Amino acid sequence: MNFTRGIYSRLAALLALALSCLNFPAADDVAAQTIDHDASWQVEADIRLKAIYDRGEFRAKNYRPTWLNDSSGFVIEETDADTQKLTRWFHNARTGERRVWGADEKLPESSDVRQSQHGTYRLEARDSKLLSVDQATQKEIVLVSNAPERDVSYRNARWSPNGSRVLFIEADYTDVRHRSVLMPSDPSYPEVQQHRFARVGGEIEKLRIGVVNAKGEQLSWLPIECPEEGIYLGQVEWAGNSDEVLVEKFSRFRNKRDFLLVTTDGHVQTIYSETNDAWVESSQGKNSGLVWIRGGQEFVVVSEKDGWRHAYRYSRDGKSEKLLTRGAYDIIDRAVIDETDGWYYFYASPKDGTQKYLFRVALDGTGEAQRMSPENQIGTHGYLFSPDANWAIHTYSTLDSPPVHALIEVDTHRVVSVLEDNDDIRQRMQSIAARPTDFLKLDIGSDIELDAWMIKPKDFDATKKYPLFIYVYGEPHAQTVLNEWGAAQIDFHRVVADLGYVVVSIDNRGTPAPKGAAWRRSIFGSLGPLSTEEQAAGLKALAKQCPFIDLARVGIWGWSGGGSNTLNALFRQPDDYHVGIAVVPKPQPHLYNAWFQEIYMHHRGVNPEGYQRSAPINFAEGLKGKLLIMTGSGETNTHIQIIEGLVDRLIALGKPFDYMVYPNRDHGLREGDGTLVHVRMRILRYLLENLPSGPR
Repeated sequence: MNFTRGIYSRLAALLALALSCLNFPAADDVAAQTIDHDASWQVEADIRLKAIYDRGEFRAKNYRPTWLNDSSGFVIEETDADTQKLTRWFHNARTGERRVWGADEKLPESSDVRQSQHGTYRLEARDSKLLSVDQATQKEIVLVSNAPERDVSYRNARWSPNGSRVLFIEADYTDVRHRSVLMPSDPSYPEVQQHRFARVGGEIEKLRIGVVNAKGEQLSWLPIECPEEGIYLGQVEWAGNSDEVLVEKFSRFRNKRDFLLVTTDGHVQTIYSETNDAWVESSQGKNSGLVWIRGGQEFVVVSEKDGWRHAYRYSRDGKSEKLLTRGAYDIIDRAVIDETDGWYYFYASPKDGTQKYLFRVALDGTGEAQRMSPENQIGTHGYLFSPDANWAIHTYSTLDSPPVHALIEVDTHRVVSVLEDNDDIRQRMQSIAARPTDFLKLDIGSDIELDAWMIKPKDFDATKKYPLFIYVYGEPHAQTVLNEWGAAQIDFHRVVADLGYVVVSIDNRGTPAPKGAAWRRSIFGSLGPLSTEEQAAGLKALAKQCPFIDLARVGIWGWSGGGSNTLNALFRQPDDYHVGIAVVPKPQPHLYNAWFQEIYMHHRGVNPEGYQRSAPINFAEGLKGKLLIMTGSGETNTHIQIIEGLVDRLIALGKPFDYMVYPNRDHGLREGDGTLVHVRMRILRYLLENLPSGPR
């Protein structure tokens, strides 16, 4: 046996020598020559990616002002041009003038602070205790504590309006199973850390609501009914007085919610309730909570019960109802209520789900919605309102134009002063963005139109064929097709395009676009099948609309849920996609967290077929193209073990693939020097190695 093995070794060596004499390059060398014929791409890409991720040269400045209670102006921390130190400045709302905010001037306090004639007290939760801390003396009063054998935390602590009581939520994680994670310490003997992880179908935290007086005495628990499987809590706060508490309660699957008024002596009244076969609140939480008006005599709540996300006005007892936002359109988000002038402000974009504008409608339910954002500013708008809603910090951006922040008068949208125009970023953009991003509508039949954006290479020639690289998410937590600065990793995708690819992103049904509840709930029961079908249909519609797309060179990539959809694309539509890069995917959704997955699929105990159809791992035998899976060993979201189950299955099937694990990195793959850039460079190299770039 050893003699035979030796003969084969010598023959192999002679063959290798002969091949080298004939100058036949090895397969790896051929690939290297193919992509490295112009190694300058690596230098240029590295420079651009470091500018994006290390130096933040395309990261727009955030404006987070603190408005004064009298709406006379706001305070914001800015860099002093002379000293280059962070300084607080006060901006006058009427004139736009600014001055240094004095060190002795006070800002409005948050809801966890109580001021009394005896001092100022702040609520703090730590070490399984809820404390009241005297800000002057730092003396602590233990309001609530827990038995040491229980794993308990306290949150949402609030003083009552009269300062006599504290409302809080207790979350008991004791029965939620631990998950072990290796920690970077001694390489030979790493430490193991335990994390509570509520898996699909498993135990979730137990919640209850308590009230205690300011001395830590007379603790009582509100009589909130809780089924064995558990509940979730949304808005929990004092209901405009010191004797009643507002509680928003969700069922475990979030297909039922109730607003309860609970007195501190235990009387419970339901003032609003709704159910939906799918869900009443998605992972984005756009429907959650209510807003009191008329001194607590009425409230405004957002619901999708008529098929659109609309605002309704109710009496305090919930018996009188009035629809405020009428029409076949969605509220994208709430803005503010101006009771003095009688306006309900909200965000919407009835004609295009990729954009966002400010609207208002009369608070009494009469009249039509009125657009407030300028008609000539197509894109995304945001507003940070003064307490009286007469003034706002207005932010406007597009996918290609960085935000402009301006102080405006709301009623007229008159600009009082421009606060920041990010002109330095705009100048940098001119040097790298050779052409604007295209926004497309893709008709895939059955009256379904998908939104998409497209970036073309800088030297684009419409008479030639280009490889296509698709960025996908496709799940209910986020849209990728938004006309907003910084959306969908757009800075990275511009680098990809300039390497000779047409880069596209498509939003299928099930994404949280403002296109009606039916659009968003179409994926209920099984995440994966519908998004895969519609992404493939969108690809074909795109090729018809854009003849320069080379359907023989199609790559796809995505992160998290987009990683899952990348796997589904390669496994279920293997003839349409040739290269896939799945970053931190969840190929086994039944092992994912209960909070997210159960909204859209419940659990396997009630929906086994949905989980079977959803899991990419069950379709791995379909893989034909090139696949790179990337993850971090320190994942706390889509755990590496969820992914390694797929790795084992691909090995068992004999499928070639590539696998990259970043040590001790979490879901964002950002920990450690150079990681953000390294991840993107790895994606670029894999793409260039396996999907030839440039026109043909």
